[in-house]
Amino acid sequence: MRRLLVAAVLLGVLGGCASSPPSVGEPAPTLDDPKQEAAYLAVLDRYSDRKEIYDGFDTRVFAGATLQTPAFREARIHRRAIFQTLPAAKVEQLLAEEKAEAEQFHEFFLAVHVNDYRYDDFAHRNSIWRIALVTPAGEITPLAIRRMGRSDLNVRAYYPYASLFWVTYRVRFPKVFADGQPVIPEGTEQVMLRVASSLGNAELKVSAR
Repeated sequence: MRRLLVAAVLLGVLGGCASSPPSVGEPAPTLDDPKQEAAYLAVLDRYSDRKEIYDGFDTRVFAGATLQTPAFREARIHRRAIFQTLPAAKVEQLLAEEKAEAEQFHEFFLAVHVNDYRYDDFAHRNSIWRIALVTPAGEITPLAIRRMGRSDLNVRAYYPYASLFWVTYRVRFPKVFADGQPVIPEGTEQVMLRVASSLGNAELKVSAR
């Protein structure tokens, strides 16, 4: 009986370790106004998802992604304006820049924690990972994947799921397929960012509206 109890406790500990990534450092910055904070987190949650890739009890990869929709871009800029006390003219400039980018690309913020650094090669030409945007119209691979660096408190102010020492990426997809058809058709409710390799597959599903 004692052996069974010890085994059960050990299983629970290992299971708990596998369910969440290492958490270190200070909590992510938040707004002073609880209503403003809750409103931003609601928008973030709508356009974000998190998944893990496991090997038995061990987690190989933790991943989180946020689709940079016009609604999310606007929420992020207004959050930045509060944190940095930006003047109205600067806010309008940033919103215009974000709108221009949104018109050119479908973009994801991607954050990952990989237990073995050798597998953190998402931006490499010969990466073991294949990333694809899957929509009702089909799937398409990125135009560009850019490694933005390690997450810090500033990054976590906007993407609190990206714990310290996670690595962040910008993943851009075209707006249309080669035949000119839209990658995300009008009225699409949900899209998926698939991150797959021989190590496993993470399917991150987010709202497209």
